[in-house]
Amino acid sequence: MKDFNSDLFDPVTVMEDSDYSRHASSSASDSDFAFAFNDSNFSDRILRIEIVNDPIQTRPDSNACTTIADWATHRKRRRDDSVNKDNVVADLTLLPDEQILNDNQTDIDDCVPCENQDEEADAMVEEPPSDIGDEAANRTESNCSMDCSSVVRVRTLHISSPILAAKSPFFYKLFSNGMKESEQRHVTLRINASEEAALMELLNFMYSNTLGTTSPPALLDVLMAADKFEVASCMRYCSRLLRNMPMTPESALLYLELPSSVLMADAVQPLTDAAKQYLATRYKDITKFQEEVMALPLAGVEAILSSDDLQVASEDAVYDFVLKWARTQYPKMEERREVMGARLAHLIRFPYMTCRKLKKVLTCNDFEHEGASKLVLEALFFKAEAPHRQRILAAESASLNRIFVERSYKYRPVKVVEFELPRQQCVVYLDLKREECTNLFPSGRVYSQAFHLGGQGFFLSAHCNMDQQSSFHCFGLFLGMQEKGSVSFAVDYEFAARSRPTDEFVSKYKGNYTFTGGKAVGYRNLFAIPWTSFMAEDSLYFINGVLHLRAELTIRH
Repeated sequence: MKDFNSDLFDPVTVMEDSDYSRHASSSASDSDFAFAFNDSNFSDRILRIEIVNDPIQTRPDSNACTTIADWATHRKRRRDDSVNKDNVVADLTLLPDEQILNDNQTDIDDCVPCENQDEEADAMVEEPPSDIGDEAANRTESNCSMDCSSVVRVRTLHISSPILAAKSPFFYKLFSNGMKESEQRHVTLRINASEEAALMELLNFMYSNTLGTTSPPALLDVLMAADKFEVASCMRYCSRLLRNMPMTPESALLYLELPSSVLMADAVQPLTDAAKQYLATRYKDITKFQEEVMALPLAGVEAILSSDDLQVASEDAVYDFVLKWARTQYPKMEERREVMGARLAHLIRFPYMTCRKLKKVLTCNDFEHEGASKLVLEALFFKAEAPHRQRILAAESASLNRIFVERSYKYRPVKVVEFELPRQQCVVYLDLKREECTNLFPSGRVYSQAFHLGGQGFFLSAHCNMDQQSSFHCFGLFLGMQEKGSVSFAVDYEFAARSRPTDEFVSKYKGNYTFTGGKAVGYRNLFAIPWTSFMAEDSLYFINGVLHLRAELTIRH
């Protein structure tokens, strides 16, 4: 399908329409025809711009739009209609030497009937030559006006059809449709008053490849006009200028909430990508900015949840946040389910949630039951895969929804196998990448997600610490119980690690301990070697760059 967000002078784009593309000239992309703008000596047509008042309820005060926030306030209600390209060339009524393009189409039943009732609403009507004249033409246009608005001002420009057609598929189609009207000199275009300045900037850009305005609100207006009239090079130019300006939460959200026709344009993609990255970076610690994040619109939350670098305790925390935000923003159950299913569910990385939390997903009313079951099953199947298969799945999903890609969690995910008989027991697997271990030096520690045994929460923590004689750094592993009152637990535990050359788990330490809340026990030098030997390239404990640890816990009776 033809991409109408492109122009002939734009070497970035390859047009599929052979008739259009064979006129392309990449050498012309930097040509400056500013000298020919509105000059009758270099023009072959006259563009008559009829300006009508904006609808009262959406009429902006152009003098007030000095910031992005002002622009958003004034344009929010009308932006979707103002860029609806389906309405730009609809219902043309052609009179001798004149074409009337009405881009404010409303329901035809609301307007004074036109004489040509037998024609289809979107037909281009060619009338036989007559001596009706300008007065009759204006009267007919007034009767057939799609929005029944009166013209308050008219601007007339001398234009060059080759220059406009080369920059815009909209004008190319207008000037080369093969009908008699394509040979006529006068073209009339009707716009709202709020679009006048942007349209004049756009027309000037099509000649000079530059803009006279640099303020963000004005650039956004030009971007909208460029989208309407399909001038991709101007969209790209505006996008680049906006992207190079300091970003704020307000501007980033505004870029992400532009009308869909603008957002889908390739020329605007770098701007929206930059906006998403800005929000993801600013709010990567969602607990630090909890009030701000809870007030963000859907587009902002989507940008944050798409990031791999969220500073969250675990994916369970992400899930809890999404539920809290959705319940706040969408109090009606039906709306919330729609948003959760269509927009947010694929941004939650269910394979990295704990099994205890996945059980709660199955009974959560905020999801359709069938959808929730599918998400949980997919997560459980991923957890059951061997590590190398998990890495393959993560790589395959990296360019899609990234559901299998692990975030940088504060607490490392674990795999847990639980047994009830003959004794309550669990086996916990914790994998640490070499880079994570490197970052522990000289006195860092990393914690695992919580796991449960006998109704109590436990966790593992890996340390870089000094040995008992404080003579060198070494790798330590500890087991702790989450603080919950004065309950005590007697536990037998064993630490093991995979070791080369067999790649099998080898027991490294056994012990028993009666835990009370907040206490931890372990071994300061798990491998009985200095840190430098543990981290060496020929270390026995890193297999394909991963340290595989195992802890077995059994309740003592």
